[in-house]
Amino acid sequence: MQGVEAFHGEPGLLGPETLPADVRRRVSALARTSRLLVACDYDGALAPLDADGHPDRRPLPEAVRALRELAELPGTVCAVISARPLRDLAALSRLPGEVRLVGAHGTEFDTDLAADPSAHGKAEALEVLRGQVEATAVLYMGGGDGEEPVFLHLSGADAGVRVGDVEEPSVAAHRVADTPAAAHLLALLAAERRSWVFGERPTPIERMSLLSNQASVALVGPDARLLWLCHPEPDSPALFAELLGGRSAGVFAIAPAHKGLPLGQRYERDTMTVRTRFSRLEVIDYLAAGTGPGRTDLVRVITGTTPAVVEFAPRPDFGRAPVRITAKDDGLIVEGAEFPIALHAPGVSWRIDHDNGAAHAIVQPSSERPVVLELRCGSQELRAHPDIPEERRRRTEQAWASWVGTLDLPETERRLVARSALTLRGLCTPTGGVMAAATTSLPEEIGGIRNWDYRYCWLRDGALTVQALVDLGSTVEADAFLDWVHRVVATLPGPELLKPLYSLRGTDLGPEEVIESLSGYAGSRPVRVGNLADHQVQLDVFGPVVELITHLAAARGTLADRDWDLVQEMAHAVARRWHEPDHGIWEERDEPRHRVYSKVMGWVTLDRALTLAAAYGRIPDPTWEGLRSRIAAEVVDKGWNEDVQAFTTAYDGTDLDAASLHIGLSGLIDPADPRFQATVTAIEAELRSGPTVYRYHRDDGLPGGEGGFHLCTTWLIEAYLATGRRVEAEELFAHLVDCAGPTGLLPEEFDPVSERALGNHPQAYSHLGLIRCARLLDRK
Repeated sequence: MQGVEAFHGEPGLLGPETLPADVRRRVSALARTSRLLVACDYDGALAPLDADGHPDRRPLPEAVRALRELAELPGTVCAVISARPLRDLAALSRLPGEVRLVGAHGTEFDTDLAADPSAHGKAEALEVLRGQVEATAVLYMGGGDGEEPVFLHLSGADAGVRVGDVEEPSVAAHRVADTPAAAHLLALLAAERRSWVFGERPTPIERMSLLSNQASVALVGPDARLLWLCHPEPDSPALFAELLGGRSAGVFAIAPAHKGLPLGQRYERDTMTVRTRFSRLEVIDYLAAGTGPGRTDLVRVITGTTPAVVEFAPRPDFGRAPVRITAKDDGLIVEGAEFPIALHAPGVSWRIDHDNGAAHAIVQPSSERPVVLELRCGSQELRAHPDIPEERRRRTEQAWASWVGTLDLPETERRLVARSALTLRGLCTPTGGVMAAATTSLPEEIGGIRNWDYRYCWLRDGALTVQALVDLGSTVEADAFLDWVHRVVATLPGPELLKPLYSLRGTDLGPEEVIESLSGYAGSRPVRVGNLADHQVQLDVFGPVVELITHLAAARGTLADRDWDLVQEMAHAVARRWHEPDHGIWEERDEPRHRVYSKVMGWVTLDRALTLAAAYGRIPDPTWEGLRSRIAAEVVDKGWNEDVQAFTTAYDGTDLDAASLHIGLSGLIDPADPRFQATVTAIEAELRSGPTVYRYHRDDGLPGGEGGFHLCTTWLIEAYLATGRRVEAEELFAHLVDCAGPTGLLPEEFDPVSERALGNHPQAYSHLGLIRCARLLDRK
């Protein structure tokens, strides 16, 4: 017998805490399955039994309401399987049409289902239903006679709930005492599943603020909730993923006990420290510097004069690993992750909810004595740090501020450019790898499937990111990135075999995986980990690497031998593969094409290599000059479409692509060339929508749509400037600035219709594009 603690319910009860912990956990797991079948007996489960055990004729209204709510949810099918004849069942139950009916002990199916002659009982009928609706999990609730064979058929992710006499043995894994309790269970399942299907009300993407010490990153919401933190690497599984899975994916929240709303959030000037202000309360967050490999210390300082409520519920591995929290004298120890975790919190008295793996506290800061909470990932040490909290914070902030002080910032949007530079540096890791963005699976369309993992290092994105910092006067990040590229190339038989992206450590990615248990941002699923683009052919990646070396050499006035070696390898890779079709910069999961942008980047590789050789006394390969001319001639000939009056996406079509602007931006043709000016006009007409520019409008093989791409917006700004249209450039740049969030961060995209930020956040592309445009606009 697997019976457990029973729950006695009554209509109108609310809140999951009224159910036993094992039932709540199972309901939570069922709510997060992709295809759920909810099946119930009628007598005893939906319709209560009287004192003598005789069934009432009518189901509880609360149960009917819950079944209707469940049946209306996507990916959810509800059914009632009864011993009563189908005709009597339909007449008595008066259940909504969305609920499937099976009568006569599972042998009579309603008109929405095809009867199966092999079904000779409830258990067999349930299996027929499971197959027809392709359920990935089943909840069966039974309260009458003959239910045990049905419970015996359940397995894996399924759950059986016995309704009724708690003394009677049952093989069901869970029990509730009566039909009101069963109705409450269904109502809770409906609420949790609705939240999972559609997502909890999410924080607007642009309002999330980035914390970084370069070894780790985190996102904090405008209400001081920790929305995102991965460990031990930024591309590792998440310990807190509330932005993708709601509360069940991890909570670390601090709020005033008076329940006042936040008044504002800002960065401390020129740092990565975030300050969130409430009435009479402030929360200061930063990732401490110098913690060493495998260690992340998130420091949360609570100041003010009013009590604050703290909730702490870490959820390792995207919420898939259960945790146990133990209170100690100076804080909490967390068990269940693949690495040690501690929360140093001296003087805080915790209430531990062992059933839900959560800790709660009320703290009272004062103006003289703040409360300091220090989350330590990679350690269970609860002793105080050797430095006093104020000194540790000062040293962390000074490192960022001193770096900003070395930059040559433009006058145009100077403070916003400084924040963009800090953001880019925050995405640069100690390995030299550069994150394309801090997150995975923030959607390109709310409710859509275009949700990708950007926590890795793309050669293209990484090179452009550190190049933007070189142009502002910082070369350390470029050196580290080029060392990373050298290490990756050294593992390959030849540089032409470079993949578009690697892990932050420079290794191959694992397989792309879907985290089924996460509801996704605003219900946008799937949530993906990994990225299949690492198997694509993207032949543009060599150009940005050589362009970076060109900028780095100009900044230093010298070309390092090692950098010249890498230039030669990139040029040789282009020579071997430039003639092939590829998947391109946008990583379309479709057939390769001969893309104009990829060919232009091949030309850039050779052109910059020849420029470097001439400027720094290097000997170029004698074939480079001829090949450069050959590529340019082919692109101009085959990339231009007379009917469209523009350079198109690829040689084989008429569709436009914002990336094709690089035929003029790169210098392959003169920006004064009428064909480039016509291309700018065509892209403006087809791809610009008010304040933003789309990548393209073609069918790329995926359902749904996306927002305008901030990087494409910056390319059009640059094209306007290159063609003498400064007024339009300034106007569009002002729109881009307006898209930044309150703390100056930009995600990947912007939807001009809903005026909503979209995509992973913060996005390196968006910030490096903003920096380049500001520098160009400084030139009068």
